[in-house]
Amino acid sequence: MKKISYSKDVDALLVELSEAPIAYAEEEGQVILHYSEDEKLVLVEILDFRRFMSEETVTSLLAS
Repeated sequence: MKKISYSKDVDALLVELSEAPIAYAEEEGQVILHYSEDEKLVLVEILDFRRFMSEETVTSLLAS
């Protein structure tokens, strides 16, 4: 895994799996999956992240 980050202004957790350029994305409810041109998963975006996790879990994830 390359990088996990949290965007507080839009309440989204971003999990970067690859540095490949993003060619397209598919939305599955609160999750957006970003794929490269060769259909490999590049980025997972979880929207409304705080709704799914406790405050303690969010704080712990952001501290690492």
